[in-house]
Amino acid sequence: MDRENEDTCQKVLKFLSQNVSWLEASGPGDDIAICSRVRLARNISGEPFPIAANLKQRDYIRSSIEDAIRHSCCMGQDVSQFQMDDLTELQRQIFFERRLVSAELIGQPQGAALIVCSDETHGVMINEEDHLRIQALAPGLQLEKAWKLADGLDNCFAEYLPYAYDPQLGYLTCCPTNVGTGMRASVMLHLPGLLLSGQVSSAIQGIRTLGLTVRGIYGEGTENHGSLFQISNQSTLGESEKMIIDRLHSVISQLIVHEKNSRAMLLEHNKYKLLNHVGRSYGKLRHSYIIDFEEALNALSALRIGVDMHMFTSLNVALVNDLLVKISPAHLQLTSGDELDEEGLGVKRAELLRETLKKMESETR
Repeated sequence: MDRENEDTCQKVLKFLSQNVSWLEASGPGDDIAICSRVRLARNISGEPFPIAANLKQRDYIRSSIEDAIRHSCCMGQDVSQFQMDDLTELQRQIFFERRLVSAELIGQPQGAALIVCSDETHGVMINEEDHLRIQALAPGLQLEKAWKLADGLDNCFAEYLPYAYDPQLGYLTCCPTNVGTGMRASVMLHLPGLLLSGQVSSAIQGIRTLGLTVRGIYGEGTENHGSLFQISNQSTLGESEKMIIDRLHSVISQLIVHEKNSRAMLLEHNKYKLLNHVGRSYGKLRHSYIIDFEEALNALSALRIGVDMHMFTSLNVALVNDLLVKISPAHLQLTSGDELDEEGLGVKRAELLRETLKKMESETR
């Protein structure tokens, strides 16, 4: 391994070794709203969109954005830069599992890059669907905080980059649905109460009638696992950023109330069904010797609702949130240091869960 590849590996391992800051369970409503995210799509005027650009053009776009970030210093000094085509597929997957990159970015690595701050609260994707995707994350329901951070970066970059902008349409983007503000705001929610009570389908239908979209844990094209849903705005044209944020915040706040009511009703009318759901899931996590990713996510979801409803004294939400990432395939693969097949991953995943829960039990005795 040459020096450059070794440095890249060390930087990836540094991220792998630290907890995800936006999963710290330290934000408002974090028992249900896990994290908030704001992404802004921007393009450089006069340059073809990444999908139509050749490698030379993509390299020029990347270097232009990198220069702007370096000269503006708006991301601070403690940042890491990764060129996607310098990373292995497994290393790229690490950043996907941490929600720092999209499937589009890792699927087209040539000329693509990620620049991210050390605490993972903000970063940029280069040459994804658009030339520049600015991203900010915050724990809990903190859309305003995430928006202010992303907006500050956007204003800073705008001093160095000529954005593609139309006075009537707004920011011009590759996908027509992003034209306007170019903003996608989303909140990841944990909704086991609505699922267990059979109300989640009607809730999702109601959300969609309000012009919002519902996706799985990893965004567009992914299924719901672990009772985790991403709620985001669907259109960006004709509304200001504040209008989008305020409307999404209002809907999410109502959804949180419905989830809390569902949990209270389950506890009042189906107490033993709920206790059985949580208890059996804990037993599965504590005593399994092989467990797949989907099964583990669903069991951790049950564990999380048990923690939220004070059924455990040895566990906390931050620990469960951390496990949601650590049991992911690429994280397990890299931390193990071995090349594992599906069965091997299942064994390592079960071992991690058993040992973590065993340690928590021993610390409370």
